[in-house]
Order: sequence, then C-alpha cells, then structure tokens
Amino acid sequence: MSISLQDSTLFRQACYGAGQWIDKGDEGTIEVANPATDEVIGVVPSLGQGQVGAVIAAAAEGFEVWKQHSIAERAQVLRQWFDLMHEHKEDLAKIMTLEQGKPINESRGEIDYAASYIEWFAEEAKRGYGQLVPAVKAHQRIVVRPEPVGVSAAITPWNFPAAMITRKAGAALAAGCSMVVKPSSLTPFTALAMAELGERAGLPAGVFSVVTGSSADIGEVLTASSTIKKLSFTGSTSVGRKLMAMCADNLHKLSLELGGNAPFVVFDDADVELAVKGAVASKFRNTGQTCICPNRFLVQTGVHDAFVDKLSAALSELKVGDGFDEDVKQTSLINAGAVEKVQRHYDDALQKGASCALGDRPGKLAHNRIDPIILTGVNRDMQLWQEETFGPLAPVMRFETEQEGIEAANDTPFGLAAYFYAQQSDRVWRVSEALQAGMVGANEGGISNAMAPFGGIDQSGFGREGGREGMAEYQQLKYICFGQAGAEG
Repeated sequence: MSISLQDSTLFRQACYGAGQWIDKGDEGTIEVANPATDEVIGVVPSLGQGQVGAVIAAAAEGFEVWKQHSIAERAQVLRQWFDLMHEHKEDLAKIMTLEQGKPINESRGEIDYAASYIEWFAEEAKRGYGQLVPAVKAHQRIVVRPEPVGVSAAITPWNFPAAMITRKAGAALAAGCSMVVKPSSLTPFTALAMAELGERAGLPAGVFSVVTGSSADIGEVLTASSTIKKLSFTGSTSVGRKLMAMCADNLHKLSLELGGNAPFVVFDDADVELAVKGAVASKFRNTGQTCICPNRFLVQTGVHDAFVDKLSAALSELKVGDGFDEDVKQTSLINAGAVEKVQRHYDDALQKGASCALGDRPGKLAHNRIDPIILTGVNRDMQLWQEETFGPLAPVMRFETEQEGIEAANDTPFGLAAYFYAQQSDRVWRVSEALQAGMVGANEGGISNAMAPFGGIDQSGFGREGGREGMAEYQQLKYICFGQAGAEG
C-alpha cells in the first residue's frame, strides 16, 4: 500500500464473516490495482462457494440474535458505527481514492454521505410503526406489524464503494435484518474497512459480513440460497435482469437500482449561470462515473450558445490529475475499458455529425485520464444518446419548443434521474410532472440525500433506498386479527 494511514488496521486484506476475518480463499486471491497508476495495492481472498455458504449460515444465526435487540439497542450500535466513520474519515477517504481513483475531496464527501445513511436509519429504526386498523366486527382488533424480512444480501458497484453499501446496510440493520455484502472486486478495501468499524461499533457476529471473490460464483450462491430472503443490487440493467431471473426459484424480495440515461434540460427562461453550475456538479462528479449523472444535455435554442460557452469556460478550469492532489477535480476513469467506451461514443458522434466544442479525443492522457469534453450537434442516432457513457463527456442537443424538449428527454427506456432548469413557476411544475424518472432535479444538480427515496422506474429498476421507504424494503407486513374467546366468527 502506497499511502500511510493513522489506523493501519483499517486496510484489511481479508473477508469478514461470522465475526471472523477470513484471509484465505478456496479460489485463491484477487489483486486490486490503483486506477491512477495500475499499481497493485493489495489482494483479497477469492472465496469458494462453500465458504460463502458458511458466511450465509452465520448470517442466519446473526439475524436470530439481532432481531431480538430492542430498537433502541440497534439504533445505539448504528449510531456508534456512524461516529466511527467520522472519526476515521480521513483514512477511509484515502483508502477510497487509492482503490477507486476519485479526488480525495470527493472521497471525503462520500464518507460523509455514506455515514449520513447510517445516522438516518439509526433514527428511522425508532419510527418503524405498525397500524391499528378498525375492524368490521366489534369483538375484533386488527394490528399490522412490520417485521424484518430476514437475512439480506447486497451486491454493490465500484463507483461509490462506501455509500452504495450504507444505503442498503443501514436500512437492513435498522429493520432488524442481517446482511451479506459482495462489493466490487475493483474496490473491496473500503467495504472491508467499514466491516472493521462495524465490528468495533458492536455489531454481533454474522450481522454484517463482506465476501470477496468471483461475482458469478458468489452471485450464484446468494440467489440460490433459500436462507437469503432479500437481495439488493446496484449495477447494470443487463446484470440486474440475470439476477432477477436467478432469484425466481426462491422468490427473493428484490431491489434493483440499474442503469440510467439522465437528461439535463435547459429552457429559454433558465438561469444559465445556475444551470452551468448544476451541470458541472452533477455531470462531472466522480469524473462522470455516477449512475445519476446527466448523459444527455438538451438546451433550448434561445440559450444554447450561451450555455455551451459558459459550460466550456467552467470545465476549462477543472484540473485533471492524481486524486491525492487537493486541487484536482477530475481523475482517472476506473480502467482502460471505461476509457475505450468514451472513445467509442466520441468517435461515433463525430462520424454522425457532432462537433467538438471542448476537449480532445479520449485516450491521449496517461493513467486512464480524460479531459472534460463537450460535443454539440448531437442527434438521437448516436450511441451516446442510447447508452450511458459513464465518463466526462457532455453531449449537447438543441431543441426548439418545450414539448420537443420533454419528448426528447423521455426518449429512453431508462428512468433513474432527470434534471431541468427553468424559472417560470407554471413550467417548473409542468415539466417536473412530465419527466419520466424516479428522481427529478428542478433547478438543482445535487439530488441525493439520506432523507429521500432513491431509485428509478422502467429499465432503471425498482425499489427505493433512503427515506422512510428504504427501511420498508427490508420489512414484511404481518396482519394479526385478535378475536374474543367464545365470540362467533
């Protein structure tokens, strides 16, 4: 490891299950590299299916213990986990930047964001109310009681290696479930550091586990297990479909946060300066590698040129470099394959009539880095219109009327997030209701927070994370009808 930590024990090269650290995998080890240098920073065990099965069995035992904890006791442990994340924020951020590559200031921000879910669900655990329902018969009393669904599993991506876990685990643990997490093999060390802190916070053995290894092998075990009652997945739509099919035999409860193709619409009456600020914040965070970042910019003719000029000026000031440089805003993409996808979208767009307003063809910088790019003259035949680019490329299409802009924004089978900028109050309401997405930012580029339900519609999946709805994903309802002894039914 090429960084120094205040607490070196947070850098764990072992899995965590049954309250024990597992440093040997039946399938060997997996090397983890820094995307900014391609330097191997460590290895994690590649667990065999039998080892994963043993972790699941321990999670079932942990669930029986954890669900008996009072709501106050669960909240106290979660609050301690939250406090420990803040206490070790700098070390967690360093680990994240080392394995994922994002700017160190963004890594610090993600730790705050990730911890906010633990804090929110620590409090939400106290608000897991049931219902007393009026009965038709005078002698009956009807109670609806939420109960933990059981052992849950989470498969999480590499782009937000802390927050994608806490959004799931915070809700599951608050509800009284245990959870087995399979992080991306590209970014396992953040998850393992969080497991270390969870153990210190007082999570009982088996309540929170982290397993590393082959995604196919572990996914097969998780979906085939009748012990697992709930699976939450964040990733591509294609993999989400496969997991859904694999869960069919056991009828697992599912949450799927899948691909996106978010529009960013700027109307003639928009505050262009505000729109540019929102565009930079939402599109270029994590070097464009976020599931809710805008993928298509639609700008009405009256402000098109001003928007492109101001966005170009703003992006020209973003420093590209190593994530540990405090001044850097754009860093390496996760690997060479990510760079190749941006190259493909860039080349296809230029071949089909687009023009480059800022930047150059991707692939000319070292260490998987790409300067911010703006393309104009974009049309719907281009690959970047149909596919998520997942990189710092902003394609801009001009439109004339409000209805044309809305129709173009909704021209996708995905519906995770959408953004628009306008000032007329009637237009703001009209457009916010017309955009087909699970989340809409109206004059706002930063829409994620722990208090609101996060999730999409259509090919972007189903289920919600965060808000009061997040904990409900890990609960099932029990209806109890109390009668009176001797009364007629």
